[in-house]
Amino acid sequence: MKKGVMLVNLGTPDGPTTGEVRRYLREFLSDPRVIDLPFPFRWLLLNLVILPFRPRRSAKAYASIWTREGSPLMVHSRALEGTLSELLQKENIPVVLSMRYGNPSIKDVLKQLRKLKCDRLLILPLFPQNASSTTGSIREAVFREAGGDLENLKINVVRPFYNHRGFINAFVERGRPFVEKEPEHIVFSFHGLPERHLTREDEGEHGCLRREECCDSIVATNQNCYRAQCFRTAELIAGGLQLKRENWSVSFQSRLGRGEWIKPYTEQKIRKLARKGLKQVTVFCPAFVSDCLETLEEIAIGCNEAFRQEGGEKLSLVPSLNADTVWVRGLTDIIQDSISLG
Repeated sequence: MKKGVMLVNLGTPDGPTTGEVRRYLREFLSDPRVIDLPFPFRWLLLNLVILPFRPRRSAKAYASIWTREGSPLMVHSRALEGTLSELLQKENIPVVLSMRYGNPSIKDVLKQLRKLKCDRLLILPLFPQNASSTTGSIREAVFREAGGDLENLKINVVRPFYNHRGFINAFVERGRPFVEKEPEHIVFSFHGLPERHLTREDEGEHGCLRREECCDSIVATNQNCYRAQCFRTAELIAGGLQLKRENWSVSFQSRLGRGEWIKPYTEQKIRKLARKGLKQVTVFCPAFVSDCLETLEEIAIGCNEAFRQEGGEKLSLVPSLNADTVWVRGLTDIIQDSISLG
C-alpha cells in the first residue's frame, strides 16, 4: 500500500481584510465542536454578535503580523511541508498540507492524495494536545470528506504528541537561548478552552476542575484531558531546561465570549507578575507548532503591552517550532513511529 501524509493545521484567512476574515470566521465558528451550542443559539451568536463586529477587529490584528509572503501560519506550515517532503521523498511518501478551515481544504487534499495513488493515509493534526475542537474536529472532517473512499482507504490519525520526545526536545532547544538570559519568570501559555469542554468529557468522575490537583499528573481517568496534557508538556519542557519549579507557571490564552474558560488566564498572569515587580519575563506557547495570530499578535504585541503597562520592562516570546531543523527531525520521528504502529 502506498503511504501518504496529510498535515493539518487550523487555518488562516486568505488576506488581512475584513471580508476575508469574515469568511474564515464564519467557517471556523460554525463548527459545532468550536462553539458547542445548539444550532439556533450558535447561529444567533455567530450572525448577530460575532460576525457584525469581530472581523474588523481581527483584520487589524492579522494586518499587524502579515508578511510579504502572506499569513505567518501559512508561510511556516508550507515551509514545514516542503522540508518534510524532501526527507520522506526517498521513501516515496508524499507530504501534503491542509487546513481544517480555509484553504487548502481537507477535501481537496484528500483528492490530491488519491490522485497520487495513496491508499494508506496518515493524518497528522499539528496540535500537540488533544481537544474536541481541534484534533476531534479534524478526525471528524477527514472521515466525513473521505466518504465512499473509506472502503479502499486505510486512514490512521496520529495521536496527540504532547509528550513525544521529538516535540519536547524541539521546544527545549528552541527555548534554551532565552533561558540562558536568566529571565525572572517563564510562562507556558496554552490556548484556552471553555471549562465545559473539559468537564463534559470527565472520565470516571476524575473530578475535573473540581479538585486543585486534578491536572497534576496523567492517569487513566484524565489521559485524554487537554488541560492535564498541557501541564505535562510544560513540566517536560521545564525539566529539559532544568528550571526550578518556582520559576515557571502555566496559563491559558485566547478566550472568546464571557463564559468560564480554563484558568489561569495568560494576560492576568502577565499583569500580576509585573505588579509583583518582575521586569523580565519569557513566554513559551507550546500549544502552537507554527507562529500565528495567537503567538505573534496576542502574546508578542498584546501581552507585551499589558506587561509594560503594569511596570514590566521586557516580555520575550520564544518563537514557535515552525520549520526548525530539530522540530523537523522530531516530527519525522513522530511520523515514523505512527507508521510503524499503524
